This record gives sequence, C-alpha cells and structure tokens, in this order.
Amino acid sequence: MAGRFAPSPTSDLHVGNLRTALAALLMARSTGLDFLIRVEDLDVDRVRAADGTAERQLADLAALGIGSDAPVVRQSERLDRYAGALERLPVYECYCTRREIAEAASAPHADGYRPYPGTCRHLGAAERAARRAERPPALRVDAGAATVTVRDRWAGEVTGEIDDFVVRRNDGAYAYNLAVVVDDLAQGVTQVVRGEDLLSSSPRQAWLARRLGAAEPEYAHVGLVVNDCGQRLAKRDGAVTLADLAAQGWDAGRVLSELGASLGLNEPGEPVTAEDLASRFDPERRPGLWIWEEPAG
Repeated sequence: MAGRFAPSPTSDLHVGNLRTALAALLMARSTGLDFLIRVEDLDVDRVRAADGTAERQLADLAALGIGSDAPVVRQSERLDRYAGALERLPVYECYCTRREIAEAASAPHADGYRPYPGTCRHLGAAERAARRAERPPALRVDAGAATVTVRDRWAGEVTGEIDDFVVRRNDGAYAYNLAVVVDDLAQGVTQVVRGEDLLSSSPRQAWLARRLGAAEPEYAHVGLVVNDCGQRLAKRDGAVTLADLAAQGWDAGRVLSELGASLGLNEPGEPVTAEDLASRFDPERRPGLWIWEEPAG
C-alpha cells in the first residue's frame, strides 16, 4: 500500500506543485504508507520540448527531502499495460473534432470539462468506415451514463455522472485517465493526494478502477496555491521554481520552511526537515488554499 506523487515533465515544478508533493509525502508517512514517485511522460510532444525536465523535477523533490521508496516508474515504459487494460474495457471509435464536441455537448462543468454527448456511439459499420477514411479515431469508453460516488478524505462524498471519456487519443497516445488508473492499481497505490482542481475527475477514475476489477484509492484533495489575484499559480507569476528562488538567494531549506508554514506545521523561517514535518502532520486536517507571496529579504 502506498501514496504517490506523479508529475508530468512538461515544465519545472513550481511551489504549488512542490506543496502538493510535500502534502502527499506527509500524508503517506503519517498513515504508515510507502511513498512513490511516478513520471507521467505520455504526452510525447510536450515532454520532448522539455527535455531534461523529469530529471530536474526529481532533483528538486530530493532537495526538499521528498524521495520515492521504490524505483521511479515512467509511463512511457509501460505502454503494454495500457494496451492490456483497453482490451478489458467497453470502448468504441470516435471521430469527433473538438469543435464538433463543443457544438454538440452541454455546457461545460465548473472545471471546464465538457461531457461527451455520445455522438459516435451508435454509428453503423459503413459510417464508421467512411469516417475512418477521413481521420483516425480516438477510443472512448461506453460508460452507459453510469453514476459513481467516491469519498474524499476531506471533501466527503463526491458524485459524478460518467460520460464516454477518451482512453486513447486519435494519435495513438493513451489518455491520462486510463494510464493513471492502470499505474495506481499496478503499483498498489491506495492513497492519492492531489490538488482540488482534480476532484471532479475522481468519479471517472473510480469507474475505471472498478471496471478493471479493483477498488479505487482513497482520495484527498488539497487546496491550491494561487497568486494575489486568486488565480492558480503558474510560471508567469515570477520566481516560483526552486531555480528561480535560488537565483534570489533562497536555498531549499528556506523553501521547505515556507511550504511547511503554509500547511500550518511550523513558523515561517523555522528550520525544518521533511521528517520534522511528518511528525507534526495531522491527516484529518485539510491543507487549504495558499496565497503565494515571496517572503521579504
């Protein structure tokens, strides 16, 4: 049984990502679980553009005392597992473009996600063949409008209707929702701590886990780190990565102290280690939203 942190190596980690990673580590330690790190590098085009990012991410995590209790797994080396999982799921070909989906779908959810209206579910063989000649298909699950309820450690019950979401893109790449569930099951991940912006995806991933014959992990979604305008923190917000902050004279220990203080575990500027923070972490207390402000000096 384990918790995990699974970054996508498309850019360097900023303090929001690092805070989530720290919360995931502390939750695992405080509940007696191993902690794993997985590199989610399926988006080949974006990962190639950020060559070397995965190594920098792992180095930044290690500098804060966040390490994996087992060898780091990379999704790009596990494609056979995703192919095997697809064979066990009810799927159908989809030829819709994003524009067609936007025009046919209902209004987007609060997180911007547009439920798929099932346009291609009932295409006949002749129509599928004609569409296949125009463009390669994506694969969608046939979820049958199932409704799934999961329980988040802090948010309580979360219910969602499962639309026919993509599990393999039309360029052949396996979708995030499929890969993350397959890997969590294979690695024995029983606890997932991540940002609250991913809360709405939990019922969808739980549906997949159950269809693959297993129980979903326990979810725990932490508050986001935002800028002073209330927007989710991003690299555009200035010095937000370890490298940026090091250029301003901050060492990793200072960053860790700020992260710990944001979780209510130490005073700002107090020297701490990840082990110190683990001994103070209360798994029943949800880390809330944090407004990032560079400390003076």
